[in-house]
Amino acid sequence: MSGSYGASGPAACHFAHYFVICGIDTESGLESDELAGENFEQSPLKRTFKSKVLAHYPENVEWNPFDQDAVNMLCMPKGLSFRTQADQRLPQFHSFIITKEDGSRTYGFVHTFYEEVTSPQICSAMQTLYQMHNAEHATPQPTSSSSSSSSMDSLASSLDEADPSSSSASFSSPAVGGYDLSRDTLYVTKALCLITPMPFMHACRQFLSQLHRAVTVVPAPPLPLESYVYNILYEVPLPAPGRTLKFHGVFEPIVCQRPGLGELQLADFPLSEAFSLLGVENLVQVFTCTLLEMQILLFSQDYQRLMTVAEGITTLLFPFQWQHVYVPILPASLFHFLDAPVPYLMGLQSKEDTDCSKLELPQEANLCFVDIDNRYIELPEDFPQFPNKTEFIQELSEVLLSFGISSNMGAPPRTHRSPVSNPCTLSRERKAMALQQLEDDGRNGNLAGEELAVLELLQGNTTLERLQALTKRTGVTVACVDALRARVKSQLTDKPGAQTVAEDEELRNAKLNVQLREVFASRFITMFADYEAFVIQSAPDLETWLTNREQMHNFDKASFLSDQPEPYLPFLSHFIETQMFATFIDNKIMSQWEEKEPLLRVFDARIDKAHLYNVRAPSLRSSSYQRCSVLKESALAIEQRLMKVDHTAIHPHLLDMKIGQGKYEQGFFPKLQADVLNTGTANNKWFQRTATTQRKQDQHRQQTAHLSLDNNLKERYMQEARSLGKNLRQPKLSDLSPAVIAQTNWKFVEGLLKECRMKTKRMLVEKMGHEAVELGHGEANITGLEENTLIASLCDLLERIWSHGLQVKQGKSALWSHLLLYQAREEKAEQQSHAESPTPHVAERRKSDCCLSMPGLCVTLIQDMRHIQSMSEIKTDVGRARAWIRLSLEKKLLSQHLKRLLSQQALTKNLYKRYAFLRCEEEKEQFLFHLLSLNAVDYFCFTSVFTTIMIPYRVVIIPIKKLSNAMTTSNPWVCVSGELGDSGIMQIPKNVLEMTFDCQNLGKLTTVQLGHDNAGLLAKWLVDCVMVRNEITGHTYRFPCGRWLGKGVDDGSLERVLIGELVVPCGEEDPRRGCYTPPLQRSPSQIRRISITSMSGRGSKPNSAQIQEAVGEAVSNIIKHFHKPEKERGSLTVLLCGENSLVAALEQFFHHGFKSARLFQKTMFIWDFVEKAGASMESADQMGDFQGPLGMTCQSLCHYINAINSTSRSIGKDGKFQLLVCLGTRDYLLPKWLPLLVECPVVQQMYEDTALLRDSSTVSALIRNLETLRDFPITLESSLVKGIDL
Repeated sequence: MSGSYGASGPAACHFAHYFVICGIDTESGLESDELAGENFEQSPLKRTFKSKVLAHYPENVEWNPFDQDAVNMLCMPKGLSFRTQADQRLPQFHSFIITKEDGSRTYGFVHTFYEEVTSPQICSAMQTLYQMHNAEHATPQPTSSSSSSSSMDSLASSLDEADPSSSSASFSSPAVGGYDLSRDTLYVTKALCLITPMPFMHACRQFLSQLHRAVTVVPAPPLPLESYVYNILYEVPLPAPGRTLKFHGVFEPIVCQRPGLGELQLADFPLSEAFSLLGVENLVQVFTCTLLEMQILLFSQDYQRLMTVAEGITTLLFPFQWQHVYVPILPASLFHFLDAPVPYLMGLQSKEDTDCSKLELPQEANLCFVDIDNRYIELPEDFPQFPNKTEFIQELSEVLLSFGISSNMGAPPRTHRSPVSNPCTLSRERKAMALQQLEDDGRNGNLAGEELAVLELLQGNTTLERLQALTKRTGVTVACVDALRARVKSQLTDKPGAQTVAEDEELRNAKLNVQLREVFASRFITMFADYEAFVIQSAPDLETWLTNREQMHNFDKASFLSDQPEPYLPFLSHFIETQMFATFIDNKIMSQWEEKEPLLRVFDARIDKAHLYNVRAPSLRSSSYQRCSVLKESALAIEQRLMKVDHTAIHPHLLDMKIGQGKYEQGFFPKLQADVLNTGTANNKWFQRTATTQRKQDQHRQQTAHLSLDNNLKERYMQEARSLGKNLRQPKLSDLSPAVIAQTNWKFVEGLLKECRMKTKRMLVEKMGHEAVELGHGEANITGLEENTLIASLCDLLERIWSHGLQVKQGKSALWSHLLLYQAREEKAEQQSHAESPTPHVAERRKSDCCLSMPGLCVTLIQDMRHIQSMSEIKTDVGRARAWIRLSLEKKLLSQHLKRLLSQQALTKNLYKRYAFLRCEEEKEQFLFHLLSLNAVDYFCFTSVFTTIMIPYRVVIIPIKKLSNAMTTSNPWVCVSGELGDSGIMQIPKNVLEMTFDCQNLGKLTTVQLGHDNAGLLAKWLVDCVMVRNEITGHTYRFPCGRWLGKGVDDGSLERVLIGELVVPCGEEDPRRGCYTPPLQRSPSQIRRISITSMSGRGSKPNSAQIQEAVGEAVSNIIKHFHKPEKERGSLTVLLCGENSLVAALEQFFHHGFKSARLFQKTMFIWDFVEKAGASMESADQMGDFQGPLGMTCQSLCHYINAINSTSRSIGKDGKFQLLVCLGTRDYLLPKWLPLLVECPVVQQMYEDTALLRDSSTVSALIRNLETLRDFPITLESSLVKGIDL
């Protein structure tokens, strides 16, 4: 959610909007809180009961209507809690946030304390409950707890299960003896709350603590309580930006400050506590999950810890803002919101000794689980690390150490929850930690009443500590200690210029907060220093932009990523797809028509300053870590502001109250005088002054309103523009009727469908390149990094869809659990059909006219599941589900498989509630249709990711059957190579043209080496092509040959290197027939050989212009290859040796005008010319004709020719020429060799006068073309250079 504070109009004037009192309603009596997970097995003192808002002042504020249900729910999230005099009854403080549907926030700060129950009806009711409870448990009865059909019900019960503590974990457990009306004094919780527009946590905490202390101390304060409440509601203003405000509490003054317009926004929650609770590394990991908009669930016994961590993390997001569901304290009645299939940041209150490993959360595939109390986190799988994480953690640790805080707190992140092995050790650690926290709280002034005084008095005195514990158990208070504390406090505050310990601590926390936040902000300034250059601003005005927002592309993601350092890419490619980044770019675009959003204004100013002082490294692609340079400056600004009070609010004063009003009984916080507190603004001079200014501002806004877009229309457009996949921005706390819950779930369904439509459209557009072409970004290709990010995002979406509305959670991956149940049913049905009918079931086979000789392939959903299950490398259900999605997507079967899975309606009905997405028929059909559209493009998302798995391959060799020598007596062999490796040489059994083999994933196949040993009488072999198929993905490659392998035939080659092409299926029934991806490059075919060698009259010879164009295109393709990202380049072998390759183009060049066919003589090949030229140059070199560099070049050419001739491989004359070109290109020698070949006397004997090789200008152009390859590191596949010794 966006973190906007306050509102327009008078809201900006008030420090607080409401003062609220929550507690027990003596008129309605005890009402059990069923929504809070009531457990009647517990003793009555452990149960939770409904609380109510007893009073709130004023009655209503126009600009912030009072939401009674939400405030009551968040003031007392677990309802009322009862205690007796034998229990500890420490006051507690926590805060909360109410986030409205438009994203604006209101903050609540709550002081909870125990108050004696004076109502005889309540005490009698508690006595009766205890009598009933004791009667029910007098004799042991078998418990028959039916298993809940809802995963959310089981979550609630698991939180209450075997709980020896109270329902509100902040308080200690009651005595074993229970409650006796005649013996015990009953106490119940009451809460005082301030609702404020801005998060002044420390100020509100001090005010509420002093207000509560006013009814417990003797003597009472001089003014009635109404005066202090009236003062903070109506007479204390918000501090102006960059100013400090002092106002007066009941006993002591309170100071708060507000950052200036150019500073980071207000953040009053102590970041030091968040880092202490989690540890630096854990907090950085949770922060990264938040940036990537994963589902984040915080888990703690303490409400304030939940708020501290949640607010701390969202504060550090600057300049970005959390855009999704944000409920740091999730009331028990809202547990069903954990079922939300959207990103969220929620806090769940745990109970003491709750085993978090037994929590049945609705979905965990994309969940970051944060157990704050036990200091460990569980991260999602496939989790990219934050850039420069190690250096980043080091800098944060140094900042903490400079304030005396150790950075070695928290445990390293764990990927799986595991119970603690030694409970005794954990218990001791918890006790030690609790004592340390008690001391810290004392220093912070967080403990009220006698606890603070006793802590000050009893430092290190064990005897008095035991006495104190005894007095607590008996309910006795130590009044003299109160007096001592009051005197010490007054002495401290009376000294001029003296600072209290609390003020020192507040200053220290403020300085640490801002320094830690500056370190985080510095990272974003470094990463996004040039983001503005990639913002696409194409709309002429705001209204046009808002209207067409969904169809517009606002940020050039591909160009931005290409400009980033390689280590940053895994994180940035995911982050720029998030809603918070999209909103940030939206705000940037809108800033050209309206005032900049505050966070954006500060961020842009920081970037301008960084550019001005040249803070950023000169190279944009540098990944070197840059430390924050403004730490001292930021801390000094805070210190100067806190040391100097800019404005002092009006002192609390007597109000116009009747005689007798304002009195109260000591120890009981009363209902205040509503008639005084509800009409505060009428006689408020300060408010009248500010209201006059406000009216002028309102008039000015009304005069200019007609010039801008209507606010309601704008807000509607913005909500729609930002609602990608999250139609429900925030759960509504105030209305939990079945109709509202049903409407909420329907919004979830609509949001999931819209998100699916947007994601599939994005994947199609990016893959087909339309966006890149329209924007003029050159080649229309998506990078592998972007593709992988989009596919990972699709996997997350499918997991969220399958998690929505689950009846009972089966495993961490809802999709894989569904698939396993489907598999079990199908295999059981198959066994039954086999038993009934002995006829074997014929599996579905894929046929294709393009590969009739290749056997059919089974393509069932079950078969693909078995492939995934056989992959030992994948250890988790989430990983298996994602692998299955990737495999189905690569095979173009994802929509078909999911349709098949959902066709078992009985299974779906058993697994999902009625409102679940998968049971909404119309939306489900649209969802499958959107997935079907992905069949229009080719993905290799399975092959390219799972690079270490073993894959079965099938090889089929197809001879030219119409010629006699289709079979050979020799011993053939084959070697298959791909982008990830090769299979090694494998012998093929004689007279067998088909074989299978298992090999580690070869990736996309590139070449096949095929040969034989020339043994036997029929040692000649005419091969049409070789077919190779990946038996898991079904990808089939064709390697054309069309030539002889044998001595004394063709060019005498016994082995050939064939270049592959992916076969495009063309069978009508094939589900992949809609593929438009162009085929890969081909190996030189027989037709091309015939045309360039003129072995027959067929085929037309290319003219000189076509040959020169072919050479230029081949060189250009190689240059383009190296300008692509390294992971996207594919096979260089195809560009060197395939069809339209460099070798093919140079063959055409050398064949032009070549006297190859001679009457009654054998055919001459280009290699014959090269050999003769080499021999001629060798003899000339021996005669001393070549001197200096020319002589060295001559020697290198002769050396390469001799090395190729002396190889043990029988690669034939064309193969030798291909090898010479490849080696010459790799070693940058080809441009140097050409002049020698041209000047050689052999040229005149073997070439006609019109040959290109005898045209000096053409040869010079060729040399210039080849010299452009000198800047690129050309490496050759081992299949090309095997056996060559240079």
